[in-house]
Amino acid sequence: MSSLRVRAGLVASTVLMTLGLPALSSPSAAKTAAMTVPAPTTASRLAEVKTAKSMNYYPSDAGWSAMWTGFDAARIDADLAKIAQLGADNVRVIVFPQAFGWPAPKPENTEKLRKFVSIADAHGLTVKITLFDWWSAYNEVGNSVNWARTILAPYAGDPRVIAVELKNEIQPGDTAAVGWVRKLIPEMRKALPAMPLTLSVDGGVGAAGLERLRSQLQAAGAPLDYYDFHFYGSSERALAEIRKAQAAVAPDPVVIGETGVSSAVVSEGEQGAYLARVFRAAAEAGVGSVSPWTLNDFANGAIPANSSVSAMPAQYKFGLYRADGSAKFAATVVRTVWTTGTVPNSLLNLGFEAAAGESPWRAGNTDAGTAVMAGDVVRNGARSARFSGTTRTAAGLPSLITSPITPVQAGYRWRAEAYARGVNATGTTEIALSWFDVNGRWISQNLSNRLPAGNSGWTKLSVEAVAPAGATSVQLHLKSGDNTGTVWFDDVAIS
Repeated sequence: MSSLRVRAGLVASTVLMTLGLPALSSPSAAKTAAMTVPAPTTASRLAEVKTAKSMNYYPSDAGWSAMWTGFDAARIDADLAKIAQLGADNVRVIVFPQAFGWPAPKPENTEKLRKFVSIADAHGLTVKITLFDWWSAYNEVGNSVNWARTILAPYAGDPRVIAVELKNEIQPGDTAAVGWVRKLIPEMRKALPAMPLTLSVDGGVGAAGLERLRSQLQAAGAPLDYYDFHFYGSSERALAEIRKAQAAVAPDPVVIGETGVSSAVVSEGEQGAYLARVFRAAAEAGVGSVSPWTLNDFANGAIPANSSVSAMPAQYKFGLYRADGSAKFAATVVRTVWTTGTVPNSLLNLGFEAAAGESPWRAGNTDAGTAVMAGDVVRNGARSARFSGTTRTAAGLPSLITSPITPVQAGYRWRAEAYARGVNATGTTEIALSWFDVNGRWISQNLSNRLPAGNSGWTKLSVEAVAPAGATSVQLHLKSGDNTGTVWFDDVAIS
């Protein structure tokens, strides 16, 4: 039994009794008391950061600062149990000056943070702490230093806390913000000499923002230990974007501290596929830590009204779990990645068997027709995709579209296939690989053989191609246009 696991068991028993919950069993008190945990170092903590299976967290009924003003230890305990069951080993929590007390944190609020760290530890989770969100008093350097010291002092040598982000999504173009953090970093180095420090920038400024931030900090002699990349771009081009972020701050390490897409904008199936692609791209780039945003969807009113995001419907639907606690497809994806280390193509619903809403397939050129998932004619399983009575527009043929989980790299060979069957089919039925550059501009496409007109049995349509120069993503299109009859697709493959 490792000393780390013993420590976790002891803290778990303590916190569960504090919460009025049954204590966990533990080894004999005498034996356990004799065991100690080595003091963490910056290097040991940074090693954990770079491989952390980390989840961003707020309760579904109390987002952002409301988590602290309406602190509910029992709900947090249940949620962190869910996080651990997904296979996570870390949770990121954000602290707000206005919610904790400014310029001096209130003791009852620092106690809430202590309790949160203890609950996390009870579930085998370490913690990353982010400071100074929703805050811009950059002229108050002295108060900032004292406030941060008070919050963080208990965790300077605590192995349960592995990193501190000094500010969430700092703006590299904000001279006051950068000037403030350049003064804050050296003071935090003195107060927390063994704690890795980081900053993040928002998804809008991306890799260029990281590069600008690093340059400004290096010039001031205030470097960070690693950089936190928040990625909300196209998952199809994730590998290219992650490599740009790595190049922007090299040789410093990068983690993906936030990523995801809202199921208010895409289907729950595509939300899961998005995360699968980002995890796979990160692995290809050698980035070992990807943190989904966020565990839960938010109930109406759960985001404080003083936040600009409270009026944005998409912000309520980034969770792996719905606000009622039920799991979305994205939870299955994350659990699969964290518990098996693999991201199988079966997540793409290539046989059309997924329940409604859980398929990542999306419709293209719907003015000319739309496919439906049907069980009337199938090659395997219970469903296929059916096109009937389609036309075409200036944009082309109606289609079903998906993108592979494996990222695209120029010069690599790709193959796709699908089986199609027609009854009184007319027009054009084919599959295509469409290539795009890092900015999402279409480069070219490669087409398969076509399904014969009239009545046909299941016919393999296949296409092979080498990713062209400049390609960073590919889409697979299943097309059937100018078709007065009916066509079914089934058993798709792409590799």
